[in-house]
Amino acid sequence: MPITTDTTASGIVTVTVDYPPVNALPSAAWFELADAITAAGDDPDTHVVVLRAEGRGFNAGVDIKEMQATDGFDALIGANRGCAAAFSAVYDCAVPVIVAVNGFCVGGGVGLVGNADVIVASDDAVFGLPEVDRGALGAATHLARLVPQHMMRTLYYTAQNVTAQQLEHFGSVYRVVPREQLLDTALEVAEMIAAKDTRVIRAAKEAINHIDPVDVKSSYRLEQGFTFELNLAGVADEHRDAFVATGKPKTSAAAHANGGPA
Repeated sequence: MPITTDTTASGIVTVTVDYPPVNALPSAAWFELADAITAAGDDPDTHVVVLRAEGRGFNAGVDIKEMQATDGFDALIGANRGCAAAFSAVYDCAVPVIVAVNGFCVGGGVGLVGNADVIVASDDAVFGLPEVDRGALGAATHLARLVPQHMMRTLYYTAQNVTAQQLEHFGSVYRVVPREQLLDTALEVAEMIAAKDTRVIRAAKEAINHIDPVDVKSSYRLEQGFTFELNLAGVADEHRDAFVATGKPKTSAAAHANGGPA
């Protein structure tokens, strides 16, 4: 099963994503992930959720090939709504969500991680938003929760990655460990939280969300509006088609040749 759930006697629910080869999720999978996290939090026996992935990396965002193989805007709308649902599920989960990030965490992966409560990462983990290279926008809301403001802007405009070690330095990643220790480290933190009175922890999660300085759901929705504009203008399709065909971002020279700005 691509998304599975396991529960321990101490009330730790582990949600595992496994969509080979790179955990780029089709639209339906984002909704499935949202449902799994929400259901875990709604269960009164759950004390904490651990979100992890199998394979080469934690998450490669949306399945662009699915989007480009679908006529009309249904796949695009589904991906946008699915991402919003999954990001919100992590944020609104009634109990803390710990993410265990291995390898790459890009695009929608940053949305999941940026809304989590605790982040642990493998020492080979990198985080980034290649959105501008795909003719889209989004998840700057969540990247801004991981790095300082000007670093977020630089990473966003250049589509560069930031390492787990850098995020540990910024204080957003709790621990960086060898990949073989990643799950055990996440479960170690989960056990510490699970040992607390879940009534107090659930109240704490709700309280912390209420004092958050940014409404992450409205902020992300605003970003999506600009993505829809780029799609209606035909810009996004140019970039997604180039990525599907070559696996590389479209260059500014190519964009200029097609009538876009240099």
